[in-house]
Amino acid sequence: MIGRFTRAVVTVTALGTLAATAACGVDSGDSSGDGDGTSGAKSKALKVGWSTIYLTPSWMQQTDKMIKDDVAKLKGEGKIADYKVFNANGDTSQQIAQIRAMIQQKYDVILVDAGSSTALNPVVEQAANAGITVVNFDSLVTSEKVVRVGTDQKEWGRMMGQWLGDKLGGKGKIIAFNGPAGVAVSEERWQGAEEALKKYPGIKIAANVHSEYNLAPAAQAFASAYSANPDIDGVFSQGGALSAAALQTLVKQKKKLVPITGENYNGFLKLWQQHGKDGFSSLSTAQPNYLGVIALRAAVAKAGGASVPNQIMVPLPKITDENLTQYVKPDQPDDSYPIQELPQPEIDKLIGK
Repeated sequence: MIGRFTRAVVTVTALGTLAATAACGVDSGDSSGDGDGTSGAKSKALKVGWSTIYLTPSWMQQTDKMIKDDVAKLKGEGKIADYKVFNANGDTSQQIAQIRAMIQQKYDVILVDAGSSTALNPVVEQAANAGITVVNFDSLVTSEKVVRVGTDQKEWGRMMGQWLGDKLGGKGKIIAFNGPAGVAVSEERWQGAEEALKKYPGIKIAANVHSEYNLAPAAQAFASAYSANPDIDGVFSQGGALSAAALQTLVKQKKKLVPITGENYNGFLKLWQQHGKDGFSSLSTAQPNYLGVIALRAAVAKAGGASVPNQIMVPLPKITDENLTQYVKPDQPDDSYPIQELPQPEIDKLIGK
C-alpha cells in the first residue's frame, strides 16, 4: 500500500535537536535482551530497530504484527536479542533523527520504511558506513548503498492494463482511476498500464481521474467522472479504496457492473465477492505486508555474514475470480489488507539463501 504519505525533502542541522526528537515515537513494548548496544562478533544475537514513517494505517499495523511475530521466532533461535520500533508519526525530519539515534546507540540492524525517497539517503548511507546492516522496504530510498526490498510498480500497472484489455476484447471506453497526481507510485503504475493498453487501439480512455487513496474522496472523484461518462465498459483502478469507490458507485446507481481492476483492500474484496454472482469480475494485486518479514530475514542473514542481493524484487500476487475466497475476510474491517503469507522457502530464495 504505497502512496500513503507525501514525500518531503528536509534538512536537519542541529545534533541536539536530533537527539531530542529521536526520543519520541519509540515503541519499547517489544524489547528484550541485554540492550548494551554493542555489536560484537557476527554470532552474537542482534540489536534490531525498525524506522517507519508512521504506524497509523491498517496496512502498517498488519506489517508491524508480521514483523513482531517473526522477531519472536528469531529470538527463539538466538539470532535477535533486542527489537524496537521507531515511529516518526509522518515527520521525515523525525525519522532522520531516529535513525541517527540508532546509529549512536550502535544498532546492528536498521529496517526502514521511508518517508522520503531522497531525504533519507544521507542518513541511511551514514548508518551503512558505520557498519550497520540497513534494509529498506516498501517505500524505497533511491540510494543504492542499502539493501532495498520492494515490488515493481510499473509491472503492477502493466498486469492490470493487460487483464483489462483482454477482458474487454480489445475495445471499449474506460475510466483510468489513479492516485494523487505527482506521487511516484501512482505515476509508475499508470506508466505500466499505458504501456499495456497501447496494445489495444480500440480501447479509449474517457477520463483520467486522480484521487487520494481513501474511500471518501475517491467516491466523490469517481462519481463525478462517471456522471460525465456513464457509457464506460471498464475501469482501470490502481488502488483498493479507489476500486471500492468505483464499484460502490455502480451498485448504488444500479448500473452495469463493468470490470474494475483492484487491490487487496478488504472492503473491495467483500464487494467483489458479494457481486460476483451478478457478473462482476476483477483482477487485483497487493503491496504485500510480508515485505517487512523479507527485509528482516535479509538483514539478519547479511549481518550474519551471508551474501544478500542489494535489490530484492518481490513478485506481485494475483487475486482472481477463482482464488478470491482465499483472500477476502468477511469478519475483518474494510480497511484491512488480507494477504497470504509467503512460505519461508520462498523468502529464502528471494534473499539468496
